[in-house]
Amino acid sequence: MAKRRDFLTALAATGAGLALKPSISLALEGTAPAPAPKKRRRIPWRNWSGSQQCFPTARKAPGTVAELQQLVAEAPGIVRPVGAGHSFMPLVPTDGTIVSLSRLNSLVAHDGERMEATFGAGVRLGDMGAPLAELGQALINMPDIDEQSLAGAIGTATHGTGAQLGCMSSYVSALQLVTASGDLLDCSAEQNPEIFKAAQVNLGALGVLSQITMRNMPTHRLKGETEWLPIEDILANVDSLANNNRNFEFYYIPFTGMGFTDLHNITEEAPSRTAEMDQNDGAETLKTVRDWLSWSPKLRELVLSSYLSGVEKEVVVANSWENYASERNVRFNEMEYHLPREALVPALKEIRQLLEKDFPEVFFPIEVRVVQADDIWLSPFYRRDSCSIAVHRFFKEDFKPYFAAIEPIFKKYNGRPHWGKMNTLSGAELAKHYEHWQDFKALRQQLDPAGKFLNPYLQKIFA
Repeated sequence: MAKRRDFLTALAATGAGLALKPSISLALEGTAPAPAPKKRRRIPWRNWSGSQQCFPTARKAPGTVAELQQLVAEAPGIVRPVGAGHSFMPLVPTDGTIVSLSRLNSLVAHDGERMEATFGAGVRLGDMGAPLAELGQALINMPDIDEQSLAGAIGTATHGTGAQLGCMSSYVSALQLVTASGDLLDCSAEQNPEIFKAAQVNLGALGVLSQITMRNMPTHRLKGETEWLPIEDILANVDSLANNNRNFEFYYIPFTGMGFTDLHNITEEAPSRTAEMDQNDGAETLKTVRDWLSWSPKLRELVLSSYLSGVEKEVVVANSWENYASERNVRFNEMEYHLPREALVPALKEIRQLLEKDFPEVFFPIEVRVVQADDIWLSPFYRRDSCSIAVHRFFKEDFKPYFAAIEPIFKKYNGRPHWGKMNTLSGAELAKHYEHWQDFKALRQQLDPAGKFLNPYLQKIFA
């Protein structure tokens, strides 16, 4: 039977990695006058998909919080923190200093009674599961990519799915912030509470997170069930599926009439996995059919729906942190908006109709998730139970026409963009979605009056 994650992985051709070739300078010895030194070549920084890049003057990776404080205080020009580079928006690019938190990645402290653990802000989500399990703890929820740094996930309100589960920022109980002056602020609901509410989703605009304390739950296993169904059947039962399963999401495969549901629930069952077929078996057939039959959408749907309707249900039981995430070996660019949950069905139907009318070349799935409301100042889920709809394009293809056509539908349904996913909203447009927008700007100005953390994009939206 085809494995869901392998199917998604093989939907596009694998892209070649980007090669960086730093320049090499040689010191010449001797009595003759040395030639004028060559200007040092700046090595480009690129995000995961290659859609964002810059040529920073300096790249730093402090190994201690004290080093981070000194670096931030003394760095000339703009300072931007960088995690795994999984954001598609220009949150990092600067010609100043890029600060990687990758060396601040260890378990710092834990509290068994409170079920909390503190990590260095640069830890990758995928590296948190095992050390937490040794403490008898597990993250309450996770996204379906675990390559991000914890600070990056928090800063952009990265989320998993679940009608009764919030984004990752909603489970932060305390954090440590290095301000533009190099000062260290401890923030929680009790200590610097306003800064805490702002910093829970911060875009790296208030300072650099150095440590983050997560509220967790006891270790547990999840039973994941993936099933292919006609998209109309999924939409007819979407509320029941969301309300009766701990984690619920679904994907729609364009030009197939088919989608698959992905459910996760806590279980006491022993770890197990259904049989898998080779990841290229079936998926390459789907891609080939797309290429051959893009001229005939009806025939394309007939062929693909016939194939997908025969894919058997997949069941996987594993430790929670092992069951959430799937590999993304094929790069893409992504736009995701968070809409009122009641807009899920009508918005998706409009997106599907537009996609299948005007964009026959699109084959990446549409991903749909649900997220519980929270009270964080710049959270896209602020006081609103939401559905998240994400559209993708293969990284070698031009995403702009497709995303430009879809975005007005998101706006029509009062959508708020994912902070790390592509959108074109201005500061004035964003301000309409956030009750505390001006409060955030005032606090940001107070903490960073010289704008040390404002790259061109952030300067534009917070001007």
